[in-house]
Amino acid sequence: MAVLLLPVLLAGRVLSLVAATVLGKVPAVVGPGVVGRHGAHRTDRYGRAGRTHARRDGPDGLGLGTVKILVLGSGGREHAIIRALQLDPEVQEVHAAPGNAGIALDVPVHAVDATDVTGVTVLAGELNADLVVVGPEAPLAAGVSDALRQAGFTVFGPSKAAAELEASKSFAKDVMAQAGVPTAAAHTCSTVAEAETALDAFGAPYVVKDDGLAAGKGVVVTSDRAEALEHARSCFDVNGTVVIEEFLDGPEVSLFVISDGTNAVPLVPAQDFKRIGNGDAGPNTGGMGAYTPLDWLPDGFVDEVMEAVARPVIATMADRGTPFAGVLYCGLALTSRGLRVIEFNVRFGDPETQAVLARLRTPFGRFLMDAATGCLAGLQELDWSDEYAVDVVVAAAGYPESPLKGGTLAGVAEADALEDVSVLHAGTAQADDGGLVASGGRVLAVVGLGEDLAAARARAYAGVDLISLEGSQHRTDIGLKAERGEITLPEGEAR
Repeated sequence: MAVLLLPVLLAGRVLSLVAATVLGKVPAVVGPGVVGRHGAHRTDRYGRAGRTHARRDGPDGLGLGTVKILVLGSGGREHAIIRALQLDPEVQEVHAAPGNAGIALDVPVHAVDATDVTGVTVLAGELNADLVVVGPEAPLAAGVSDALRQAGFTVFGPSKAAAELEASKSFAKDVMAQAGVPTAAAHTCSTVAEAETALDAFGAPYVVKDDGLAAGKGVVVTSDRAEALEHARSCFDVNGTVVIEEFLDGPEVSLFVISDGTNAVPLVPAQDFKRIGNGDAGPNTGGMGAYTPLDWLPDGFVDEVMEAVARPVIATMADRGTPFAGVLYCGLALTSRGLRVIEFNVRFGDPETQAVLARLRTPFGRFLMDAATGCLAGLQELDWSDEYAVDVVVAAAGYPESPLKGGTLAGVAEADALEDVSVLHAGTAQADDGGLVASGGRVLAVVGLGEDLAAARARAYAGVDLISLEGSQHRTDIGLKAERGEITLPEGEAR
């Protein structure tokens, strides 16, 4: 009966509670939660503090109205997206699935795994969501966005076919070659012998990347050939192939580009810190902090990325019959030989999103809806705060290899209450006594805003200092080199 009912119910985009019960997919709302510092308040149908909204006409004379948005994911990136959406006066309600303990303080959360295609589609129908925002890479690779679109929902996030830009590094290399995009020379290897040949061809430092999804931790950069080869072996056991690349010198930059499949709009560049320890020591992580803006970038940098990288890739994806609509995350290096692409992701990056969205003043719900509906062509320039933003990740003991879960968190509310400081949750859960415990490797990101980089860093670290978690770890040098003016571009060919 459930199988017969599902297509009919989804086609109408309406699922009654009775039907959802029959399907065995009744979404669980976890709470209570409050909107807190974000906007004027009212009480919504969940009995929580919400915001009052007024219809606002857009440039085409048609207002977005008041919309309901479902955000999929459970990390700090999703918490940052939700906070930004709450600031848009046209966004009536925001829901999250599955969310985390911090997200549950802001919006209703639902116990549905973001990669559960059927569960997510049923939930979107029960909520009658106007827009579904897919946060992490795993649901995109699983085809969640495709299923939602087939069911009639408006979705921000690329199709499964387009998401191959992140799901397969060798696919991304093929696209870049077709588009004429500058990137590192690379070999795709499927055997140890091939990996040894590639390592010897490029020499140290060695760069070995898992060809599949690895949550930001599938890359090893080392001068130790044995370590590089061992990482290749471990990747063969999981995904079967690795990509071995030439090493790119120069500082790295992240730039998010929002595309509707044809048009593209850049956000502001940010720099993240991938290794666990100060001075970029230790293994790679999902990211230990980020900051924006980057005063040391050359003039015209964003324009160069758009013309040399983003627009050619988006055009090539359209030519291939897999148009890219969503976030094209461009991981870039400014090398002695010019701009080079390190990698693409197909979603907002974490932790860069926490810093970037803290400065965005353009209504975020309208922006994402325009991208999801092919309407970016008429978008005016985005509005950004002049402030600097720094976010510092607080990670659990043992991260990234074996993070210790279950530790008690204290001081989070006090940190979040500081002026120009926000605490965004990633790996948190609610304890039996109502408190917070760590449930993942990266637990929190503390965001500070300031009139300059020094002030933003000071506020972020003031928040970190108030938070206690036994054995926790964080870097103390996020944005420090930039504050001191110590970042230099390598000499070489003109960009």
